[in-house]
Parts: sequence; structure tokens; C-alpha cells
Amino acid sequence: MLKSIPLSSPVFNGNENNFSLEALESNQISTAGKFINEFEEEIKKRIGGFEVAVTNSGTSAIHLALRLLGIGPGDEVLCQSFTFCASASPIQYLGAKPIFVDSESTTWNICPEILEESILERIKKGKKPKAIVVVDLFGMPAKFKEINVIAAKYGIPIVEDAAEALGSAIDGKASGTFGEFGIYSFNGNKIITTGSGGALVSSDSNAIEKAKYLSVQARENYKYYLHKEIGYNYRMNNMAAAIGLAQIQNLDRKISFRRNIFENYKRLLLDIPGISTIHEPDGFYSNRWLSTFLINKLETGISIEDLRLALIKENIESRYLWNPLHLQPVFKDVPFYGGGSSEKLFGEGICLPSGENLTMTDQERIVEIIVKTLSKR
Repeated sequence: MLKSIPLSSPVFNGNENNFSLEALESNQISTAGKFINEFEEEIKKRIGGFEVAVTNSGTSAIHLALRLLGIGPGDEVLCQSFTFCASASPIQYLGAKPIFVDSESTTWNICPEILEESILERIKKGKKPKAIVVVDLFGMPAKFKEINVIAAKYGIPIVEDAAEALGSAIDGKASGTFGEFGIYSFNGNKIITTGSGGALVSSDSNAIEKAKYLSVQARENYKYYLHKEIGYNYRMNNMAAAIGLAQIQNLDRKISFRRNIFENYKRLLLDIPGISTIHEPDGFYSNRWLSTFLINKLETGISIEDLRLALIKENIESRYLWNPLHLQPVFKDVPFYGGGSSEKLFGEGICLPSGENLTMTDQERIVEIIVKTLSKR
């Protein structure tokens, strides 16, 4: 039987077993325990001292960020269209309305020029946006030098969805720290994992304390259960945090593996006409969570679906890039500002296996299948 090659599977080769056993033996497996605090402190060190609240998902962290910014019914929030639905769904949880903005071709993230155009158009309509959700796709930071200038010009706070970008940076400044709030995801396929989980980060310590309060059902510190406002069951548990602490201790090595995998693909694929990829702009550093490539059908003679099916036949997982949110049925009535960039990326882009357990032999096998598929056109 052909060896299965997943897209991005977790690797546990550090202190995961020891820390998990310690959490079990302490009988602290819920939302209290030392590993929660230690994991938050370790993230804080990694990102330059920003305050941290760990949550049960990245989606929960986005919801909390928007709640803390006062987003509510009738408000509008600008959001990158070329992303996963979890970037936008929390906007609707709060009764607000997402307004989708197209991407640019350098980082594949929100386009600063179109962002400013959309702000001006919404202001003309009497609806100044209350926040901007900017995503760092596949580990590549967005153009925050330009985006932050625009956000400051119009007084609109940023939520940085760095779910895929822990360890990435611009000029040494950590992804997740470019807005009023940042979020990370520790889902099963991310650069580090807690099974499921996330984190909310901010330079505002009071806001992070409020996030922690809201994440445990807004329970007051009182002799009996007392609640003065609506909260959520969003806090990370101690078992998950134990795994996360072990994972983040090996983050540099995990990033190094992923970046090497990407460089190997580049070396093996980029001489083929019609295959291209995304490069780091000056000062940008990507964790290369997933290795992503564009397949130009006119030049290669094959589509990404042809390639995906060829890989599936060989028991190898690959995946389309994100289907833009403005094309999704659930968001069919949402306004969109753009020029076709995200549609093009979706139509030509593919994610190749990128997990740190991928061997050089695995990569050569994947590339061989790609070359064979091209030769059959």
C-alpha cells in the first residue's frame, strides 16, 4: 500500500507526554492549573512582552477581540475575503456586518489600496467601519506598514488574525502584535498545536484581563456564582496548555523544518514554466506553515484539480487555497471591494504537504507525481 502523506500533521517529540502526565497527576485538567499560566508566559516571551489569554480556539479569540472593541449590532467590520470563514463568522456572532476586501499579489493578504477605498466608500454611505480584521495567510505577514497608516488615518482598530503565523515577523516584530489585538490558532494542523486552541494577545493588559474574565462565563470572584454580564466558555484547559507548552518549546525547530521544506519545493519546482510561489518581501519572515504554489493552467496545461486528483491517487493530501468569502453562499449578501485577485489565487493555488515529519524522499515523490502529471498534458 502506498505510504500516506498528510498535508500537515502534528509531531510530538518534546515534553508533551511528561507535561500531560503531570497535569493528570495534579488532577488539574480543566480551566485552572499551572500549565495555562506557563503557556501564556512562554507565548508572551516569544512575541515581545504582549499580554496573552489562551482560549479554546482561534475563533473564540477573534470573538473576544471584537467584543472588547465594542462591536455590536449594526456595526460594520472590514475583513479580508481571501481567508477561512473563522476570520469573519465572529463578526456576525455579535450582530455586526462583515465587509469583504480583496487581497494583493505580493503577500496574498488584504490590499492596502483597496482597503482605503472601501473605508472611504463606507464613510460615504454613512457607515464608518468599527474595526478591520487583517489575516496573515499561510504564515506570510500582511503589509502592516501601509495598513497601520491607513487604520490610524481613519481611527479604526485592527484585529490581526495571525492564526497561521506564530513565529513570523516583519523587521523582527512578531506577527500578531501589529493591531490592537492579535490572535493565534493551535488547531491540529498548525505550526504548534494543543489539539484545538488559540490565544488572544494585546499590549493592553486590562483588555486581556477582561478577556480572561469573559472566557470563564464572566464569573465574579465571589462566594457563590454571580454574573453581571454575559460571558463565554472560551478558556483553554490545563491539559491542552500542557501540550502547548511542550510544543512552543520546539517552535524554532518546527519553523526551521517548514522553511526547509518550502525551500526544497522551490528548488525542485520553480524551474518548471507556469509554476510560481509567494516570496518574502524585504524585512518579512514567514514561518512557511504551508508550502503554497500557483499552477498557471495556460502554461502548464493542467489545473490544480488535475494535480489534486493525481496526488490523491497516490495517497497524498493537498488542498486548494482559501475559497474567498465573498463567493461563499453564507455570505452572498455581503458587500465586496476588489479586483479579482482572490479569485485568481483560489483558481490557481494549491497547498502541498508541509508537515515537519515530511522527508526528502516524500518531497521527491510528490514532485515526481507533479512532473508526471505535467508530462501527460
